[in-house]
Amino acid sequence: MTKDLFSPTKLGSIELKNRFVMAPLTRNRAGEGGVPQPLNATYYEQRASAGLIITEATPISTMAHGYPALPGIYTDAQIAGWKKITDAVHAKGGKIVIQLWHVGRISHPSLLPNGALPVAPSVIKPAGKAFTYQGLVDYVAPRALDASELAGIVADYVHATKSALAAGFDGVEVHAANGYLLDQFLRDGSNKRTDNYGGSFENRARLLLEVTKAVVEVAGADKVGVRLSPVNPFNDMHDSNPQALFNYVADALNPFKLAYLHVVEGGIHGGGIADPFDFDAFRQHFKGPYIANLSYDKQRGNAAIASGHADAIAYGVPFIANPDLVERFQADAPLNEADANTFYGGTEKGYTDYPFLKA
Repeated sequence: MTKDLFSPTKLGSIELKNRFVMAPLTRNRAGEGGVPQPLNATYYEQRASAGLIITEATPISTMAHGYPALPGIYTDAQIAGWKKITDAVHAKGGKIVIQLWHVGRISHPSLLPNGALPVAPSVIKPAGKAFTYQGLVDYVAPRALDASELAGIVADYVHATKSALAAGFDGVEVHAANGYLLDQFLRDGSNKRTDNYGGSFENRARLLLEVTKAVVEVAGADKVGVRLSPVNPFNDMHDSNPQALFNYVADALNPFKLAYLHVVEGGIHGGGIADPFDFDAFRQHFKGPYIANLSYDKQRGNAAIASGHADAIAYGVPFIANPDLVERFQADAPLNEADANTFYGGTEKGYTDYPFLKA
């Protein structure tokens, strides 16, 4: 059988009707208390023709938040809100996993309990501005996590994973990309620690591997993915030797037999120029299913699948503007243009009102 975007596949125990993955897309439209709303259910349900939906990044605790109006996955009300979404997606024959998120230093005291400082591996203030309810403000210098606190972070991932399963998700994705907490530990531009969580590749990968182990013990490896972004400079990130580091990380993840590895193959969000990186060589280090992400169109997606580079392709902005992206690619139909002004926050405008091909 020909392997292309339209052929079925399996990521762990998650059976996909096609190889289109809706990438995680922050949209800042959750209700009070980080509870998903009916509008959010409509948005995800509209896109259920994707083989797999990965939800917007979802904070695992009150300290994991870094932006306004994010949905959480740690309270009973949030679980109930997400359950309506998973039910709606499943009713349309779709599959959906939740992306588990801790932003680390990419936050602001105004977004955290009792005006707490954001936490990070090291006291390094990121360049740029935090997006808060008061508008854009300078980031602050974070507080360095003590090694004794890291078991509590792992416990938050465990609680969030249990909450996700209670909400009916088909699996979970551990977000270790794009300059957030786990990525901050991985890359030496943000991790200057001298304890067991800093210095060597082994030490810098330790927290990610502890989180992955704990999440796998709850959900089963066949329902767990990990997302990496080896050279994305977004959120003031860099590493002195990304190829060697992330080849090491891929090797270290192999024993878990994960459902998939999801990789941002370059730089996104206008964060600057990405360092050179050989993603084909990196791909050879990971032995399980691989989701490729970054500026793929239909032709490149099909080629990556046919060559064996990827098992599925994640599309971001195209899914924002085209809830029926699968059908449009199948028909070689024109795509709706995305309105960047409505990406973050707001109402149904630019969220659930993009026209379908068959409208």
